[in-house]
This record gives sequence, structure tokens and C-alpha cells, in this order.
Amino acid sequence: MAVGDAHWVLPPTRALWLPAGVVHRTGATREAVLCSLYLDPERCHLDWTTPTPVAVDGLLAHLIAYLGRHDLKDDVRLRAEGVVLDLLHPLPTTPIDVPEPVDARVRAVTAALLADPADPRSLDAHARAIGVSRRTLTRLFVHDTGMSFDRWRTHMRMRAALPLLAEGRPVSQAAHAVGYATSSAFLAAFRRTVGTSPGRYLTGDTGAEGSGGHERAVEPLGL
Repeated sequence: MAVGDAHWVLPPTRALWLPAGVVHRTGATREAVLCSLYLDPERCHLDWTTPTPVAVDGLLAHLIAYLGRHDLKDDVRLRAEGVVLDLLHPLPTTPIDVPEPVDARVRAVTAALLADPADPRSLDAHARAIGVSRRTLTRLFVHDTGMSFDRWRTHMRMRAALPLLAEGRPVSQAAHAVGYATSSAFLAAFRRTVGTSPGRYLTGDTGAEGSGGHERAVEPLGL
């Protein structure tokens, strides 16, 4: 799930609250089912004004499936929606921002990195590839993305690793796929960037490592 440059990976243990009217994009790296709840803002007591990740426990998961039925009477549906709202609790983790550049020279570099997150080339090598100096590329990167080259690449690598981990891939495999020689180096970078471990991030900070399955989102409907 993406809103602008912000990106969330939503395994079965996580959903995303979207305020009414927020333009967003969805996608999946493999076959998945996207389950969305559209709630009338006039009957919603939550005042969250920004996209907010929430934990999905067993009861909430069952309620989401239950509200997908088409044979529920209006009063039954309203009661179930009320319970859903009571079960929504924001998670402390934040999305991994990977700003999209505008400058064609910076876009050439970011396109190469997005195509191969494990690309080991240095800033100097990328500068030579696009025909500018290291100093110029450094300035362009910060001006266009608000991040240094190293920080942008780290964010991009963390975001690229999350779908692999959500599918249940080993940390070592995900780390190697995005350019880290060891799991420990990847985990240290992830904690510095996101503030928690990948396992806790994906499971709603419960401490369990790894998960796979369907994607879910919770979206209030603007009338």
C-alpha cells in the first residue's frame, strides 16, 4: 500500500487505516487478496487524519471476513462495524519513505537501484555513469529527494526487503537480495531506519519473526 512516497507492507497481522479521500495505490509481489472495509465517517468516532497502520489480531481478522458477507442485516452490520472500531489500535512504526526524484539525472540513478537493490556501485560510480561529478550528484540527490544518496539507498533497500520477509523468506536471503553481505548488517540497518526489527514491524510489534499471506486494508468511505 502506498500514499505518495510512503509505503506500507501489509501481511495478515497488519492493516492500514486511510482517512476518507486519501489517494492511494495497492499492489502485491505475489497472489494476494486485498480486503477493504469502507466505513461511513459520520458513524466513525476515530479522528485519525493521516494513514495509520493498525494491528490485526484473530478477532479483528474474523470481523473483516464477517463484514464481507452480503446477507447481513443493517443493524447487525452496524454493531459489527462498531466492534471493529473498538479493536483498531495504531502501531508505533512508521512507513519507509523512498522519495521519487524529478531530475532526470537522479532518476537514472534511482531507476538503476530500484531495478537491482543489491547494486554495489558507489556514489562515485553512479556519478560517472550519468556523466556528472560526485559533488554534483550529491547536491542533486539532496535537493531532489531531501535525502543523501546513502540514506535514500538504505530506505529503498529496506522497503525492497519487506515483501520478501512478508512472504516468509529467511532474513539472510532477503538481506542478500538487497545488497547486504550478512543478516546482522541488514538487521542493524533496518533497526536504525525503522526503529524496530523486521519481524516486529511485520507482525504488529508482537515479537514473532516473519509472516506470509493476504494483504488487508481498512478504509473509511467519504460520502
